[in-house]
Amino acid sequence: MSIVADSVRSLDAKVDLVSNVSLTVRDQEDDEQRDGDVSLGALSSSSPRAIELLRLVRTLSNVSTSGERLQSARLEWLLLESGLADRALHPYETALSAQTEDPYLSDAEKQFENDVEWLLLGKATVQTYGLLMQSFLDQIIPLSDDIWYWDDVLDSYSYSCLYTVQSTPLRMWAWTTDIYHESLSRFQRLGRRVSGQDPDRADEADEEESDAVPMGTPAAGHMHSNAHELVPQQQPTLSIQWRQFYSIVKESIAERSLTDLRRRVLSTVDVCRSEARSKRAHLRRLRSLTATGLGMLMAEGLNFRHPDSRLGWRGVLERSVSLMDMVLQSIMSCRDLGISAFEDKVFEMVEQDPELSVSEDELNSTEKTSLLARRLLRIIQESLPSHAEQMAEVATENGRPPRLVRYWLPAVTLLVSSSTILRILVNRRDDIVNWIQNLGVTVRDFWLNWVVEPTRKIINTIRHDSSSEIAIMSRDSLKADRDSLERMVVDFARDKPEMAVGASTITDSQVADIRSKVREGDVTPILRAYEKDLRKPFVGAVRGDLVRALLIQIQKTKVDLEVAISGIDALLKSQELVFGFVGLTPGILVSIGFFQYLKAMFGSRKGIRRGKESRRSVRVLRKIDRILSEAIPTQEKHLSYKDHGLLVCEVHVLRTLSHGALPADVEKEFVEDLGDLANLKSIQIQMRTLDRIRWAYAEWVAKAK
Repeated sequence: MSIVADSVRSLDAKVDLVSNVSLTVRDQEDDEQRDGDVSLGALSSSSPRAIELLRLVRTLSNVSTSGERLQSARLEWLLLESGLADRALHPYETALSAQTEDPYLSDAEKQFENDVEWLLLGKATVQTYGLLMQSFLDQIIPLSDDIWYWDDVLDSYSYSCLYTVQSTPLRMWAWTTDIYHESLSRFQRLGRRVSGQDPDRADEADEEESDAVPMGTPAAGHMHSNAHELVPQQQPTLSIQWRQFYSIVKESIAERSLTDLRRRVLSTVDVCRSEARSKRAHLRRLRSLTATGLGMLMAEGLNFRHPDSRLGWRGVLERSVSLMDMVLQSIMSCRDLGISAFEDKVFEMVEQDPELSVSEDELNSTEKTSLLARRLLRIIQESLPSHAEQMAEVATENGRPPRLVRYWLPAVTLLVSSSTILRILVNRRDDIVNWIQNLGVTVRDFWLNWVVEPTRKIINTIRHDSSSEIAIMSRDSLKADRDSLERMVVDFARDKPEMAVGASTITDSQVADIRSKVREGDVTPILRAYEKDLRKPFVGAVRGDLVRALLIQIQKTKVDLEVAISGIDALLKSQELVFGFVGLTPGILVSIGFFQYLKAMFGSRKGIRRGKESRRSVRVLRKIDRILSEAIPTQEKHLSYKDHGLLVCEVHVLRTLSHGALPADVEKEFVEDLGDLANLKSIQIQMRTLDRIRWAYAEWVAKAK
């Protein structure tokens, strides 16, 4: 729901409270079972017109309760269906209609019917009030957007130059049109003088043309001479007429150049900035008046809290209708006045309204309901559409230029260069096709090699597929080299037992012990022989075991290296799943980024829109704070009508932006706080409410994403 729907629903409930009319129509059979008491249901059921009016009242109540926006055409139809506006107001016709009334209705039944009529008018007034509020809100927001546009143009000289270029065709068209119409008018006057159709005004026309331009200028002298040379006595030919028209056009251009001396003194950009400044001033004045009218309706319209003691709630209703009518009539007619003058004029027109009742008897008369119904219809049918049309005209005249004006330069550039672009595309067609094909192959290979294949390897790793295990060396390589080293050392020990065990023979237990030590990396027998032969390397190399010991140590070094590599291999195998995900991560990140880009380009742009709405919410909160900070309070410490109207407009925008961005339970509390902010209370209370909104809902509303 919007702020308008909430206001309409609240006022509709107040009308139900102050009217004291039951909307329940009981059946005639149920009423007959009552013992002697005449209830409201019996009264309504005995009057077909009252039943019909109550049906219309319930229709208006259902619309207000559901929060739907009642269209003006629907409200107009309901008022016409009630028949209140069809009653004649002439005394003779009123007396005639009184004679045709149902003579069987009692005074109580007639009074009940009149009460239902007032109830219907009250609900129709509330709906009309909602239409005016919505219309003012819909008008203020575009005006604010146009004012922002002119602020951007005036704040930057570059934007001013751009606006000058954009508006050049419009200025040229307006200048050409003025020259054409002025030249055509002069040519027609010249033709009438030549044909003798206007002999009495010939001298006067000559004087007008001679006074149009000072005689000292070349253009004036040229025009004066042509006015006598080009006026033959007979009907001129087509060529002569064309020369005459061409001469008149040249004179009109010369006159226009002398008249537009201001445009020669100032640069074109300065002239455009002056026009933008003037349009912005018109829009600001119109927005202020509209906001003031909205504030007056919010503060003074349908105020049932302190009704007039003489006329009651019906007087409040009648005065509210008059206020709505006068506000609509005065906004466009008071554009040149100030805010205070506009307020004084509206209240003065309401006080001098001849249709307002001065007594309770006049207010309770049958003619008063008809007059009020007619006035509501006049507001719906004439005043509101006329006001909207005038506002649209002023907004179009002073608002931002249309899209065609703003984008004609890139459109013309694209149109002019379209042939060149097409020729380039045709000449490089093969290259473009190859680029597209290569792009497709690259995307496919990237997807297969960096996404599909790593994913398959991860799945195989999870399933303990032996073919997918990471290995730096083969699984049987270390075992074979270790067994070979063991055999080499055992054979050396058997060949040289004195080096291995210090005896001439070696037992099987000693061989087993040597085998176990070799598995642990201990090759002491080889090192002993190596150390012995190393004392006499040449003799050991020829007659000893130096070469054999050296080769066995090389095998030992190879085994040690393979043991280290096998440790690294085991470490890799233990982290094989981690490496798989590391290999998959680049492909996944690139894919996610690409799909996010496509989603942003061709999708709903929900995230981007949500970020823009959040950033705009911050700006709206700033504007609300500025309105409350710079407002000059009234004697009651309240906002003025203008500031209140602007505040209601910004609250409406903030509520629209936050819809859907907050959880359901939080949004309910947020709407309640916005209602407190928009109500006409003291400025201090509204400032505290704004602070509460800032810290309580900053996570959803004021967080720029």
